Amino acid sequence: QVQLVESGGGSVQAGGSLRLSCAASEDAYRRNCMAWFRQIPGQEREGVATISADGTTTYADSVQGRATVSRATAGNAENILTLQITSLKPEDTAMYYCAADPAFPCQVSAAQYFRYSGQGTQVTVS
Repeated sequence: QVQLVESGGGSVQAGGSLRLSCAASEDAYRRNCMAWFRQIPGQEREGVATISADGTTTYADSVQGRATVSRATAGNAENILTLQITSLKPEDTAMYYCAADPAFPCQVSAAQYFRYSGQGTQVTVS
């Protein structure tokens, strides 16, 4: 069963940073490519970053140079996907979701179409 649970969102001033985390079930993690996308109500999803099983990453132009995505399995076998964004801007305000889907290439342009995602965590930059 695919389960993804995001955490770490919140309100932050422009210029600050946030670290988002996603606890992934083995079924989700085993599907190799993990991703983050974000969505503003009334707008389309925007892929933010992807990371493949071998650690290859891709980023949206809007966060390139400010975002770092990583994945790891902790000693307790918990699978964690993280996204750190620095120099936050008001336009980064959105609900952020971690996602997985074996049906799509591991490219940020495809991340918005990933079918399996969590409930999201809100990021508000003011």
